Amino acid sequence: MASHLHFFLLSLVTSFLLVQARLSLYPPDHAALLLIQKDLGIQGPRIALHSPCSSAGISCEWRTANRTQVLRVTRIIFRSNGLRGTLSPAIGKLSELIELSLPNNQLCDQIPIQILNCRKLEILDLQNNWFSGKVPSELSSLIRLRVVDFSSNEFSGNLKFLKYFPNLEKLSLADNMFTGKIPASLKSFRNLHFLNISGNSFLEGPLPFMSQVEHLSADLTRSNIVPKRYILAENSTRSKQISAMAPASYSASAPAPAPAPSRAATSAHKRNKRKRKLRSWFLGFLAGTFAGALCAVLLSVLFKMIMFFIKRGKNDSSLTIFSPLIKKAEDLAFLEKEDGVASLEMIGKGGCGEVYRAELPGSNGKIIAIKKIIQPPMDAAELTEEDTKALNKKMRQVKSEIQIVGQIRHRNLLPLLAHMPRPDCHYLVYEYMKNGSLQDILQQVTEGTRELDWLERHRIAAGIAAGLEYLHINHTQRIIHRDLKPANVLLDDDMEARIADFGLAKAVPDAHTHVTTSNVAGTVGYIAPEYHQTLKFTDKCDIYSFGVVLAVLVIGKLPSDDFFQHTSEMSLVKWLRNVMTSDDPKRAIDSKLIGNGYEEQMLLVLKIACFCTLDNPKERPSSKDVRCMLTQIKH
Repeated sequence: MASHLHFFLLSLVTSFLLVQARLSLYPPDHAALLLIQKDLGIQGPRIALHSPCSSAGISCEWRTANRTQVLRVTRIIFRSNGLRGTLSPAIGKLSELIELSLPNNQLCDQIPIQILNCRKLEILDLQNNWFSGKVPSELSSLIRLRVVDFSSNEFSGNLKFLKYFPNLEKLSLADNMFTGKIPASLKSFRNLHFLNISGNSFLEGPLPFMSQVEHLSADLTRSNIVPKRYILAENSTRSKQISAMAPASYSASAPAPAPAPSRAATSAHKRNKRKRKLRSWFLGFLAGTFAGALCAVLLSVLFKMIMFFIKRGKNDSSLTIFSPLIKKAEDLAFLEKEDGVASLEMIGKGGCGEVYRAELPGSNGKIIAIKKIIQPPMDAAELTEEDTKALNKKMRQVKSEIQIVGQIRHRNLLPLLAHMPRPDCHYLVYEYMKNGSLQDILQQVTEGTRELDWLERHRIAAGIAAGLEYLHINHTQRIIHRDLKPANVLLDDDMEARIADFGLAKAVPDAHTHVTTSNVAGTVGYIAPEYHQTLKFTDKCDIYSFGVVLAVLVIGKLPSDDFFQHTSEMSLVKWLRNVMTSDDPKRAIDSKLIGNGYEEQMLLVLKIACFCTLDNPKERPSSKDVRCMLTQIKH
């Protein structure tokens, strides 16, 4: 007994020491993993430099190398992490990799050819990204692959990489741009149970007959053309037939079954089994009752504590914090004073209020912007009817901005950090944008006090498109901005575009296609023509406004510029259409950009602007299409 106890304690101590010890990753794997994480766009605390096996998304296992046990990277899984980088060629150095799953991100560029060195790869899931180009032709050399999912990307080229996958169980190539004929080699994939090649309108030719899968959706347009929707799944008919035939085959070829046990033995066994069940149910009932009572007591105590802190918080301050950049409520305590912003520098003033610049206490010099929106007392007798309407409109915009901006997070959208309501005003706290608005920058360029080269302008355009795509497509509830213009695009320290001022924005329920308003909202020159006529605002109205912003970036003039008042069209959009169809479309380009060698790229952007400002909203591209077109323009 003593020896068993000694052995147990020794095992326990050994396990504890192994768990507490720092896991040392195989050095080549460590170096490759750092490069992969960097190219994927993983930064900051998500990278564990000294113990990467303990970081989220990375799995390691022990392997034998040169007669010694070492930790090797076996799985890399980053699902829906908002990654915006590329897949590094260093992936080929992870020779023990079993699974690479990067679905629902924004990764781009091609699959590196070095992935063919991952000979033990079984799962390759890259669905719903921005990967493009051709799939490596020798992908079938990875014969251990069981799952390949390239759906919802921008892959092109033929399907010649589908040569021989003996272990492949699931293959999804849906919603890409593959071309050519479907290879006959598909019928050699003996373990394939699921096949989806829908959404590839350029594929052609008959689909090979495969006995282990069945056709679920055809919708054939021509007998020799692959259907637009083609999804195949495992055929269960054959297995059902086999199971149905089993008794007959058994009786014909197998020996007779053994004799059944006696009736007395069977009934005794059933009685014992019934007693055991009753005993288990009774013990389970007692345990469940005790656990339920304990949970009820704990929940009651927890609820009372939460209510206590909520009430105390309401008594202390009505501040609402939306971002971890504000560490604690005391950092903004100065806003509770009567003259909270009196000593601060005013950096702007508009229809909705004044904007001040301040340093966030305890943040090592972090600068914030505070928007002060005046709210007169509701019982003010001197307010006229027009003043009351203006006040109600202003308060609706404040409420809209708090509800919408407080919940969105994207690198190209200006986040709301905190909200402080006061009896006479509202304070909205934002990140401070050092470079001001795009309109300010363009004005400085016009005055000759600043330069804005084409690469910076293109980056700004791509950033605005990415922000719109998030609002229109990627956010849980679709959001329409309704007032996109250069004055509402701010630029951070790195000249990255941030869409701001969501006072007119509307969240669109999933079942709706548009928002109907009682009057026209927005800025003249950026409002879509159909909005004037129907008062129905859709995401295609935002696309129209974005097309005008694109044109402004290339032309260097705002729609309100006097230049357009002296043209026959008297409109930026109409003038641009006429110039782009003339013999010299380059005269639409800002004279400060002529001669920089990027004239062809700038003309492409102007064509996209014309595409976005078409009169028929159904012919305008989506925000995702615009972002893709802009990112494909190479410098």
